Amino acid sequence: MCRSMMMRGLVCSVFSLMVMGVECVSDVGSSGGSDTGSVDDSGKTGDTENQQGAGHESTGDYTWDSSEVTFITCEGSSAVVHGAGATAVGGVITITSAGTYSVKGSLTDGQIIVNADSSSLVRLVLNGVSIRGSARAPVHVLRADKVVIMLADQTSNLIEGGTTYVQQGTTTDEPNAAIFSMTDLSISGNGSLSVTGDYGDGITSKDGLIIAGGTISVNTIDDGIRGKDYLILRNSTVDVVCGGDGLKSDNTADAALGFITVQSGLLHVTCGGDAITAETEVHMAGGNVVLSSGGGSTATISSTLSAKGIKAGVNVVIDGGTCSINSAEDAVHSDDSMTINGGTFTVSAKDDAFRAEAVLIINDGVINVTKCYEGIESKAITINGGSIQIVASDDAINGAGGVDGSGYARWPGKPMQTGNASLSIHGGHVAVYSTGDGIDVNGAIVMTGGTVIIHGPTSNNEGAIDYDSSFNISGGTLVAAGSAGMAQAPSTTSTQRSVHLKYQSARPAGTIINIQRSGSNLLTFAPTKTYRSVAFSSPALVQASGYGVYRGGSSTGTVKNGLYSGGVYTGSLSSTFSIQNVVTNVNNLP
Repeated sequence: MCRSMMMRGLVCSVFSLMVMGVECVSDVGSSGGSDTGSVDDSGKTGDTENQQGAGHESTGDYTWDSSEVTFITCEGSSAVVHGAGATAVGGVITITSAGTYSVKGSLTDGQIIVNADSSSLVRLVLNGVSIRGSARAPVHVLRADKVVIMLADQTSNLIEGGTTYVQQGTTTDEPNAAIFSMTDLSISGNGSLSVTGDYGDGITSKDGLIIAGGTISVNTIDDGIRGKDYLILRNSTVDVVCGGDGLKSDNTADAALGFITVQSGLLHVTCGGDAITAETEVHMAGGNVVLSSGGGSTATISSTLSAKGIKAGVNVVIDGGTCSINSAEDAVHSDDSMTINGGTFTVSAKDDAFRAEAVLIINDGVINVTKCYEGIESKAITINGGSIQIVASDDAINGAGGVDGSGYARWPGKPMQTGNASLSIHGGHVAVYSTGDGIDVNGAIVMTGGTVIIHGPTSNNEGAIDYDSSFNISGGTLVAAGSAGMAQAPSTTSTQRSVHLKYQSARPAGTIINIQRSGSNLLTFAPTKTYRSVAFSSPALVQASGYGVYRGGSSTGTVKNGLYSGGVYTGSLSSTFSIQNVVTNVNNLP
């Protein structure tokens, strides 16, 4: 936990500076013209240049003097340069000086090389260009301080790599992307860019990569978009189809780098590996995100393949946005910590929906898990708010002590750790539908508020609630219906009272349970699965006599996840009971 919090501070300091760029729009005229370069000021947060990431971004990156633009016209197998700072030999264009270069036309087998001074800012304006490279990276940045690719207004641009690349050295396979940069790279504008590659990655920067505008599509056999130090997306529409990872940041040498943030815009990823994967942190602040990894939740993948929706080595932080994930493994995974502060998630996962190895905190947001093996899993889980609905083939919420996929075939023979996990519920609305345990914690549960509704399991080898040490409840509403063989209620050390009902035989799914006193309905609940045990805790349960348990019938109330509020209930009386203790057991109900 200490390592996680320290890393969170380091990475956030990078985020706070890196995101202060602008949405940029430019339009450079035809060869020989003097049209004005322009910038859209919407989204500006100031002119302070970022001091992290080698000064990657400042507002000045997206403005220029139109009289100093060098125009390059591509003409099939050759190119013509009008201005200074660049040369063309056949279909190979080489830029050697800082400046702004407007490129249009097509090259059937060509390349743009940037090999400028290491202090140079090079703006590459794609003004309706098509460049294909049969045996080389069509855009190859060897050296510069930073390169900005601007997509001119209302233009369509194509960068297409071949099946093999001529490598620049003997010790690496680089360049290995259709657009490959050895330095900081930014992409912006109001045009579109299509990148295809049959050799390696689509777009790669060996430093930082910021996509701050434009409509960008990437289709490649390996990774889609990679910023080694960091990858930041905002104000853009990005579509990635690839055989490897979709978005990737993989700096392993610096603990403050190797992160991905999605601020805004539209992102759609369909990939064979992980959809979004970062060495340190993935931060989703907003946007509309659709992710499909490894063929989705119905696919069977190799045990050596990682095919998660979102994966981070240290932290996953969700502050907002809308995200739909269909994954062949975990939908959202962190090797350390995860915090969900908002946003809307729709998830279908082959393995876990949300998994953090150490700490998982949900403060707010809307989570709808339609399919998973286990829904929420971590060693320490805290739910402070939000609306959560989970359909799970095993445990819906699992305090697992840090062991992945408890019982999942990927970890054969690995024993489950017990006794040191925890679950704390302080608010929110949680509804789970489980085949295994509804809530399974290898340790202690604490509940002080919120609403928890559990449907299932039906097998006597599982329980709606399963904990090792204690379940202390002091507030909120709990209703858990399932089988009777392993059934548990909250602990007698609780300060809020509970009642545990057990039936002589299984009751059909949909059969209403009603508890009332003095004509007031305390519980009206219709489980969606057969059940023999119902645990119920509420502040309305007080020490008194005259409680009645009713069965069947109907209610005119408003129902949410099987729990009715308001309305009139009619049904048959099964039994009466009194509450004297913290936990009251009512057995052998008909």
